[in-house]
Amino acid sequence: MLKKRIIPCLDIKNGRTVKGVNFVNIRDAGDPVELGALYAEQGADELVFLDITATNEGRKTFKELVKDIAKHLNIPFTVGGGISRVEDVSPLLYAGADKVSINSSAVKRPELIDELVAEFGSQCIVAAIDARFVDGEWIVHTHGGSKPTDKELFSWAKEVEQRGAGEILFTSMDHDGTKQGFANEALSKMASKVSIPIIASGGAGTMPHFKDVFEQGKADAALAASIFHFKEIGIQELKNYLRDNNIAVR
Repeated sequence: MLKKRIIPCLDIKNGRTVKGVNFVNIRDAGDPVELGALYAEQGADELVFLDITATNEGRKTFKELVKDIAKHLNIPFTVGGGISRVEDVSPLLYAGADKVSINSSAVKRPELIDELVAEFGSQCIVAAIDARFVDGEWIVHTHGGSKPTDKELFSWAKEVEQRGAGEILFTSMDHDGTKQGFANEALSKMASKVSIPIIASGGAGTMPHFKDVFEQGKADAALAASIFHFKEIGIQELKNYLRDNNIAVR
């Protein structure tokens, strides 16, 4: 069985790491280069860097910032934000990213996933999905969670897998920043429908939440931001806790 991964997430706005609650009320959380280097040193398995306003502002992810962060890392590094064409990816990979995350652009034009997989391989493409529970079903949202779509979460997750995405990064907008635990029911249902790895995002607040997301949510990796940024939980401390609870972590 594959060992579980712990992944800090750096949400970037105007070159700074930020964090909000339910995708709003954004506050500063520090320098992304310093935080990235710190997390690599502390034993994070991977790092995710999301330029959270790139799609809304219609611009591309900061290549120079990617380069600066990559210089300080020795772990896999995923970059997302504003990627809408095959041509957008190579500069990020050359700058040091190992994988790219696509979200709004894939919902708008699903063929983009096929094109990126054909060019760069499944292992390089992470399909990020933001969803909210609305009137009894999980609805996919785009543009930093600001726009509801006509796509239902589980059917879209199945489609991105069929199109060749190597992983799914699922964020529950209802749980994001609340520190009340992950969307384990939705995660478990998704895990029963797809066979590619699922990264759980949204809701981490305590160490038992990570145990629950792996045992109940069947996630392959757990992503968190504020609890790491504001030093509420240490990565090594978390991994020791999980090992003590018979969860195999890297």
